[in-house]
Amino acid sequence: MPITQDTITTVDGTCTVTVATPDGTGPWPAVVMFPDAGGLRPTFDQMAAQLAGFGYVVLVPDVYYRTPGWGPFDLNTVFTDQEQRKQLFELMGTLTPKIFAADAEAFFDYLAARPDVAGDKFGTTGYCMGGRASLIVATRVPERVAAALSFHGGRLAVEDDPDSPHLRADKITAVVYVGAAENDASFTTDDAKRLEDALSGAAVEHTIEFYSAAHGFAVPDNAAVYDEAAAERHWSNTERVLGAAFARA
Repeated sequence: MPITQDTITTVDGTCTVTVATPDGTGPWPAVVMFPDAGGLRPTFDQMAAQLAGFGYVVLVPDVYYRTPGWGPFDLNTVFTDQEQRKQLFELMGTLTPKIFAADAEAFFDYLAARPDVAGDKFGTTGYCMGGRASLIVATRVPERVAAALSFHGGRLAVEDDPDSPHLRADKITAVVYVGAAENDASFTTDDAKRLEDALSGAAVEHTIEFYSAAHGFAVPDNAAVYDEAAAERHWSNTERVLGAAFARA
């Protein structure tokens, strides 16, 4: 699948993005893929290309563009190297729900202006931190999101967090899919129950299910936890959920 680099002007600066497109001329529906805490890097070029192969224009943003010169981080060592871990968590802490929503508006505007993009609603998907971003955007820019997916996403339904996405479930108009990791302290079975109750109470069409794999199972360069079977399952569910949502959008 063709992969290009571009830049998008946001309210805070210039964001570098990777854009993957299917072969052909389109137009196609579009999806924003939010990376995990390791940020934009080659593995997400490959993942964007795989998703593009299902028939989507896929945009992956450099979510840390406000911090020039960040990283890159190696997901296989960053959480055990104390200095790298500190830098990473400082970067993650700069990304608020307000920032995710404002950036998403710019990404959606960019996609809507492309001649190879069809429709005025978009998909969002994400991994780890990006899974939370996907749901945040669905709660804060609801009129523009047809489907919101989260894979091994954390802090989706935290009881004492006023920014937790589950507290704004009544704003969501998208179809929601959550593929959670087992034994994941960032999204426990209690969190899943809390999210389930919030989405059901708001009459949001949704699925929450746990995969028999560790946190990080879907991202290939995270070698210690990448799980091929779980990753294939995640791709199958991604294709199914997005296909059904865009068929109705």
